[in-house]
Amino acid sequence: MSKDPVLRPAHYRQGKHEALSVIREWKLSFALGNVVKYICRAGLKDPTKTIEDLEKAREYLDDEIKYLKSKVP
Repeated sequence: MSKDPVLRPAHYRQGKHEALSVIREWKLSFALGNVVKYICRAGLKDPTKTIEDLEKAREYLDDEIKYLKSKVP
């Protein structure tokens, strides 16, 4: 795999799966896709921002929960 800084930065894949592939395969919503992305990549681009990345994941998860609750009759 090439190390293209736009398409395949090193922090995008730590194992055999890339977040984007999982998100597509599981057909996740935008919000849940971002939860997966931020969790998978937490701290990999910048270790000093691990907590920030996880807080972003939590925000997207909270948004998805709020949206789903709004759809319940």
